[in-house]
Amino acid sequence: MSTRLDLSKLSVMDALDLAKLIEMEACHRYQMFASQLGRTGGYDAGAFFTTMAENEAKHGQELEARRKALFGDTPARLTLDDLFDVEAPEMGAPHRGMSTVQAFEVALAAEKKAYDFYDMALPGVTDSEVRDLFTELRDEETEHVNMLQEALAKLPSSASVEVEFDVDETPFL
Repeated sequence: MSTRLDLSKLSVMDALDLAKLIEMEACHRYQMFASQLGRTGGYDAGAFFTTMAENEAKHGQELEARRKALFGDTPARLTLDDLFDVEAPEMGAPHRGMSTVQAFEVALAAEKKAYDFYDMALPGVTDSEVRDLFTELRDEETEHVNMLQEALAKLPSSASVEVEFDVDETPFL
């Protein structure tokens, strides 16, 4: 997880833009995973990654609405190029036939990574409003971890079974 930004110099607008971009990066990664894995039917890893993409997009939209309410149409100064792998799951995480449980584990690691980012950023943040926002976002990541852990605990035992494919068989989309 990294950003080339000096977090001590972030304004509230920049911090909201950064948070939105972090969600966008994760959304795009989950969309890529869902596309790579396809669907095998039912609630599989591909379906789970689609759900995670939707959740990340929704959170990004909420942050965007909050930013717009505070700063209107002021252009953002930050782009996706300003960060890498802050919350997005690891690029090599998915594999053909991965189980739903394994997909949940990928998402849990990503949410924990986001928590760590905000937590490690806090000591270097000098603006009190940005510090409050990062504390709020860190705490939301804890909620996301808890929600995923609760959902994971409710999965049937069959969710831990990897899907096997014949050599010429591909999942349907």
